[in-house]
Amino acid sequence: MSNDSINLRHHDKTSSKMLGHDVALPNGADRNSPIGIFDSGIGGLSVAIDVHQYLPNEQILYFADTAHVPYGVRSDEEIRRFTAQAIGWLYQQGCKAAIVACNTASAFSLDYLRQYYGEQFPIIGLVPAVKPAVIQSQTKVIAVLATPATFRGKLIQDVVQHFALPAGVKVMNTTCTDLVPLIEQGKVLDAECMIALQQCLQPVIDAGADHLVLGCTHYPFLKPAIERLYGDRLVLVDSGQAVARQCGRILQKHQLNREMVLTDFEIACVLSGDNSSQMQNIVNNLIQEKVIIRLSDLSKYLDFRHA
Repeated sequence: MSNDSINLRHHDKTSSKMLGHDVALPNGADRNSPIGIFDSGIGGLSVAIDVHQYLPNEQILYFADTAHVPYGVRSDEEIRRFTAQAIGWLYQQGCKAAIVACNTASAFSLDYLRQYYGEQFPIIGLVPAVKPAVIQSQTKVIAVLATPATFRGKLIQDVVQHFALPAGVKVMNTTCTDLVPLIEQGKVLDAECMIALQQCLQPVIDAGADHLVLGCTHYPFLKPAIERLYGDRLVLVDSGQAVARQCGRILQKHQLNREMVLTDFEIACVLSGDNSSQMQNIVNNLIQEKVIIRLSDLSKYLDFRHA
């Protein structure tokens, strides 16, 4: 790891100090530099796969803050601080843009990150896909499965206010703090996970919900489990493809589309928890697409620009 990289596990500055005047812009990135993607854990790889499928010539550098996962039960200030550190690290690695592939982090961090970095370093966030669920719902009842912190954030409140209420659609919020740790352990089809899902989803089924918004990037990995429990009674909606399209628009706007064609593709995934050896098999089992995910520990990671 380069000397100027941020040690996320031991960095004790607050988010406001982190976003001070100590980061020099621009960072030397160009159109052939990677897209940076960040999540609290491996869940955001669901978004990375969507980005790769939509933008197959783009390189991806993925950062998983496994030292601090899950974010959904943390305080607002902790979420802001960890997110600022992660985006700062991706910036220092020479990424040309960043995707905050975490609904919880997006809910608390997008405004001040964008204000600090400006258009020189575009930052794309996630909003739970309430709008398409509202448009498609036949029963006028939808559910959002997300973390407690995501529900505290303004982003989801705004989208419900602007789209669900005018359409007369009832939005049911449901949460289960056990799900992200279970996914991080690769237990998406284990009995423990199935029981947790049934406990949080049965009430929305009983209330007549016909669409379930997956308001956390970990949750697309639960699709097989949810479909096993409820078949086609719930239409599952997530934000991955919409984020990929938005990323493409942003790159086009700033003329940052990669010039060179990739012949071999793999996602470089760096873990702050230094637990890549434990996570590699879990990631391989979760990712069914033919994409190579190369996991590395942050403490041993070689600066992307000099790898």
